[in-house]
Amino acid sequence: MKKGEIKILLVDDEPDILEIVGYNLSSEGYNVTTAKNGNEAIAKAKKERPHLIILDVMMPEMDGIETCEHIRKSPDLKDTIITFLTARGEDYSQVAGFDAGADDYITKPIKPKLLISKVKALLRRLKEENGPADNMVHVGNITINRDEYKIVQSGKEIILPRKEFELLSLLASRPGKVFKRDEILDKVWGNEVIVGGRTIDVHIRKLREKIGDDHFKTVKGVGYKFVL
Repeated sequence: MKKGEIKILLVDDEPDILEIVGYNLSSEGYNVTTAKNGNEAIAKAKKERPHLIILDVMMPEMDGIETCEHIRKSPDLKDTIITFLTARGEDYSQVAGFDAGADDYITKPIKPKLLISKVKALLRRLKEENGPADNMVHVGNITINRDEYKIVQSGKEIILPRKEFELLSLLASRPGKVFKRDEILDKVWGNEVIVGGRTIDVHIRKLREKIGDDHFKTVKGVGYKFVL
C-alpha cells in the first residue's frame, strides 16, 4: 500500500499539535485528516475509515479513553490501529487506554523523526491485501484466522483488539513454549515502538478474561506461555 493511500486521523484539542504533527505526517506522504474533539473524531472515523488514529487522551467534553471506546464499537473500525498521544505517562492512564481498545501509546512532546518512526512501525501491522490465504492456526478448541483477524473458540467468535490478537497468535503458535518478555515486545510491538513495562501484563490479563485463565501461564522473571 502506497503512503498516499494510508489514511491517518489525528485528534487533539490543541491547534498547535494538529498543525505540527499533521504537517510532519503529511510531509511524509500520508493522507491526514484532523479532528478537534471526541465527537468530531468519531464522526470522521466512521466516514473516512482511517488505517491509523492518533488520539489525544486529555480533551474536554469527551476524553480520548471514551472516544476510543466509542470507535471500537463500530464493526467497520475493528481493524483500525489506535494509538494515544498524550503528555501523561502514569501507569493507570496506560492501563485505561489499553482496556479501551488502544494498540499503543506515544508520549508527547515527541521529536518529528521519532514520531514518524513510531508511525511507520505501527503501520507495518497493516495486513497486506495480497497476503497468504491459508493463514489458520488450530489449537485445542481455538481457531485463529490471521488473515481476517478472527478468533473462534468452541464455535463462538471472539473479537479482540489488534494487539491482543497478535499476542494470542504468537503464544498459540507454539503451545508450551515460553516466550521471553523481550521476544514478545519485539514480535508483537516491534523494536521501534517503546511501550511501558506493564504493557504485556495488561494484554495477558485481558486475554485471560476473554479466552480463559488456564490457557496462559506466567513464568516468573521470564515471560509467558500458552497451554492447552
